[in-house]
Formats: sequence, C-alpha cells, structure tokens
Amino acid sequence: MKKQITIRKSNLKNKLLCLLCAVALMCSGCGSSQESGGATETGSQSQATVQTEGSETSGTENDADTTETNGGEATGTEATDAATDSTGAAEDASSETAKDASEAEEDLSEVSLKEYCKDYFTLGVGINGSTLDNLTLHSEEYMALVKQHFNSCTLSNLMKSAYILKQEESIQNALEGDGSPVLTFESIDPTLQWCMDNGVGMRGHTLVWHVQSPDWFFREGYTDDGAYVDKDTMLFRMESYICQLMTHVQDNYPGVVYCWDVVNEAVDPDKGDPDSAFSCRMENEGTPNPWYITIGEDYVEMAFTYARKYVADGVKLFYNDFNTYDTKKREYIYTLCEGLKEKGLIDGIGMQGYWGTTYPSMAAIEGTILRFAKLELELQITELTVSVDEETEEQFADQAQRYFNIFYSLHNLDIEGGGSANITNVTFFGLKDHYNPNDTTNARLFDTDFQPKPAFIRVRDILKAIYK
Repeated sequence: MKKQITIRKSNLKNKLLCLLCAVALMCSGCGSSQESGGATETGSQSQATVQTEGSETSGTENDADTTETNGGEATGTEATDAATDSTGAAEDASSETAKDASEAEEDLSEVSLKEYCKDYFTLGVGINGSTLDNLTLHSEEYMALVKQHFNSCTLSNLMKSAYILKQEESIQNALEGDGSPVLTFESIDPTLQWCMDNGVGMRGHTLVWHVQSPDWFFREGYTDDGAYVDKDTMLFRMESYICQLMTHVQDNYPGVVYCWDVVNEAVDPDKGDPDSAFSCRMENEGTPNPWYITIGEDYVEMAFTYARKYVADGVKLFYNDFNTYDTKKREYIYTLCEGLKEKGLIDGIGMQGYWGTTYPSMAAIEGTILRFAKLELELQITELTVSVDEETEEQFADQAQRYFNIFYSLHNLDIEGGGSANITNVTFFGLKDHYNPNDTTNARLFDTDFQPKPAFIRVRDILKAIYK
C-alpha cells in the first residue's frame, strides 16, 4: 500500500505522458462510449440468506435484481475541467492505430495485468460462488488466471455472516454457555489457504451488513421466532462475532487479509433515519435493517470500534458502499467517514463499481473520488462490474472502452499519477462471464470459455501504456 504522503509528479507532465502513451494504443475495434449520468445503478438488495447460484451479493452485488435510483451526478466543483475532459482525451487517443498488427498480437500467456499497475495499486478479482460446491476456487483454469493476473481477491459471498454463523450450536450456547454466537469457517478456509499458498492477498468482505445476516442472529435465544434482543445483548454478539472471525483469520492465515469491509451499505440517502447525520439505513426494500432495529445508528461506529480493537497491525479498515456517485449519498458517506476518521476508526472507503457503459458519467465518478480524497483516506474500487444489455460485438466493444476510460481516469486521479487520491486497490468482481450455468453476469474480462474479451485487451492496453 502507498503511504499517505507521496512526492507528486507534475499534473501537466503526467497528462502529456498519458496522452502520448494512449495515442500509441490500438483501438482493437472498440468504439468509444458517450457518458451520461442520471441513470440507475443495477444491483440487488435481496434479503435471501443464501443467494442462488450466479447472484453475487453485496447490496448491489446481484446484477439481476433491484435498482436504486441515482439522485444526480457528482459533477459540481469537485469534478475539475481536467478531470471532466479526461474521458474525451482517452477516447480520442484510443481511436489512434499507431501500433502495427504484430504488436497487437502479443502472447497473452506472457501478460500479467498486476505487474503493470503494481506501483500504483493492487489488482483484485472476485472468487465467485454461492456454495462451496460452485465456488470458482475449484476451477484450476479460473485460479490459474487469478494467480497470473491478480494479487488480491475477494470472496463475493462466502465470507458473509449467513455462511459463518451456526444456528443450532448458537442456540445450545445460549442455553448452556455465555450466549456467544457459534461460528464455522469451512466456507472461507479453503480460499484463505489458497491465498496463503500462492501469495495473493484478500479483502475481507464483509463483517457487518444488513443483507445475508440471518434474522435469528438478532433474536432472543437465537431462535427464529424470538423477540429482537436489546442493544447491550446485540453489541455483545457483534463484538463476539467480529472477534472470533478476525482472530481466526489472523491467527491461521497471517498476512492474507490486508483489509476488511467492516460495514457495508449503511447509508440510505432517501429512506434513512432523518435524525442521523449520515442518514443511517433503517430498512431495505421494506425489510427492517436488523442492526439498526437492535442497536440504532451506533451500530456502524461500534462495528468499527470492535474491528479496531481486534485487527492485526497494518491491516486496514474500510467502509464500503454503492451509488457513491450520487451527490446526495456521497455527502452522507463523507460525513460518516469523516466522523470515523476523527476517532481513528477508519482507514479507507470502498467504492463499489456497478457502472454501465454510459452511466454514470466519468465526471460523476471522478467528482466522487476527488471529494473523498479530501479525507486523506485510502480509496478502493471494490466491485468493478460493467455489464452490457446484449452480448453483441458492438456492446462488448463499448464495455471494453468503458474499462479503458475508467483506468485512464484512475491513473490521473491517483497520487502516483500526480493526482490527489490515494487509490490502493481496484477489484473486478469476477473473472469470467457465466461462471456457472445460472450466472447471467456478462461484465467480466474473460468469456465463459476463459477466452479474453475485448475488455481484457483494452485493460491490458491502458495498463501497459501508462501504468508500467
């Protein structure tokens, strides 16, 4: 990870370098996409305890379910003229065909995406699967590509509490023991072991979330029909859960998990608690937020308090959310994270990247990054997912160009590229389209047969040109 204080290069020099390098890129048949804000960001807020195969979750992690309305573009004063113009510069440059065909046909077996950007940020990928049986860890081809191209990964489902908490054992503990919840780690141990064996880090995702947290966890005696417990009881359970999970990971796989998404998606700009400074989420699609019901808005700060208490030295604590480009929501997130920073409880902000080929605008994304950069926290793009409506050559070309534009912009905004944002990780939330027959996701760098898509080629192009 980069230090907070870094000698900055000249912005002008950097932009000229980026332009000159990008001019040398081959278009590879990928047209540029027009950006437009004001659309909705597709995702899920499913309350299912265990997701169906192919529905990667994280509030907006299921590509097929519900939408949350974008309240407006994050343009304003934060998106400077230089940042706003960067998309156009990238698109103009990428349309040049200065490379000859022989250079374009690089042996992809010799390519390693993580090597190009290693001086800027770690490059991550999702390890997908809603059960141990369909976990992509079991695919040798999938994991070989993970090892080749990425130095970070995220379990897209199996590290969430629905997979870790054991109800019957917790009920028995409530009757005979101290009332602590009982945890099992069989859903996470195999991937953690693979990471330790192969030198790949992991983002811990996620400690506290209102989705994929079993309802019985919040009820008397851990029973399905018990009353919700009081605040003190739930705080005890929260601390015990965080302590047990973090301790297991850190004791058995030291150094593997380098950061944790401590709290996921606690800000609701439209239906949140009106008396909360950060508009704390009270419900999700009509279903109460059990953390809010039992603890109140304090659940966010207390989760970070317990995480800070038990976290290993050097491991970072993040707040993670979606639709961060919404100007209203980003200000609530800013307020929340500013307060946590003042108390020494947070190290970074995770921006989920559920973006389309034309929305939100690059100016909206850049404006949010610039705004959060003022907090001098680490920034990570945690779940980068650019989907298309139809799997056509034209739309995959637009998808490829969108990925190109994103990385071009991140380079200019990053401290190491002369900007003001301390970007320390970018994570694609999966490797291949349709990783199992029920998965409809078409946002990945590889197709269902593990062949590189235009998106892979364009990401390779931009990383090789301006990050190395």
